[in-house]
Amino acid sequence: MATPVILDCDPGHDDALAIMLAAADPAIDLKAITTVAGNQTLEKTSLNARRVCTLAGITGVPVAAGCDRPLAGALETAADVHGESGLDGPELGPPTVPLAGEHAVDLMHRILRESPEPVTIIAVGPLTNVATLLRRHPEDASRIRELVVMGGSIERGNHTPYAEFNVYVDPEAAAEVLASGLPVTLHGLNVTHQALVTPDVVDRFRGLGTRLGEVCAELMTFFGGTYRRLWGFEAPPLHDPVAVAYVIDRSVVECVRAPVRVELEGAYTRGATVVDLHRRMGWEPNADVGITLDRDRFWELMIAAVERLGGRA
Repeated sequence: MATPVILDCDPGHDDALAIMLAAADPAIDLKAITTVAGNQTLEKTSLNARRVCTLAGITGVPVAAGCDRPLAGALETAADVHGESGLDGPELGPPTVPLAGEHAVDLMHRILRESPEPVTIIAVGPLTNVATLLRRHPEDASRIRELVVMGGSIERGNHTPYAEFNVYVDPEAAAEVLASGLPVTLHGLNVTHQALVTPDVVDRFRGLGTRLGEVCAELMTFFGGTYRRLWGFEAPPLHDPVAVAYVIDRSVVECVRAPVRVELEGAYTRGATVVDLHRRMGWEPNADVGITLDRDRFWELMIAAVERLGGRA
């Protein structure tokens, strides 16, 4: 049976493809797409989610806007990576998919309360919405099957030398969620940097012969340009769909059980995920942490999803 899922995101080029994968793969029953401020402001990430759904023909899945700022401090976006719109590159046009009339946290709570079975939350942006849900409705923790996160790293960061962007934007939220007792799986940069959009992958998108495949190729071409300019990558990593692919097929990512903490006070390391792989700190393990990606299987799932949606968009 398909896994009921809420996808919490901040589109974002890689979020856009995560939406497509979650909506198209039959192993997932996508209950809602919720948005949060992160890669761009909440207004822009919510618009982008609606634009992606319109482009891909994703209907019947509510899109709800959530928290417009982190739990503490000011919002810092990633316009240098994703552009002023948050989804720069191809012209997507105005959306026809509407925005739900309720706050994302309220929608998450309602879905969890009404679902006959526990729901998986896949969170691929800052964890502000999830932390707010647990603050307002702590009883909902028992209704969450698991939380699968794209965020953090067991190595170095991308927004600062040691902090990955999603965690950096709201480290207090990440710390609260990791301490909540929820079953958490963390897919960090060390895994997502294995999901490189190499030229052959772009060719596979274009080879689908659909408008959606061509837009995916254009999105990845823009994304690749910023990664070359900022980090010297020859090909950009497709971060967020890795978390979705893991829910579809556990064999896509090899994980280890480990203790994880979030640095909140370091002058140069705020937002870093401290992953104690060798159990030196005496902390109890609180997350499964992704280590190795089956790249071939990942791209098989991703291309198939775009092909499936492109045929109906």
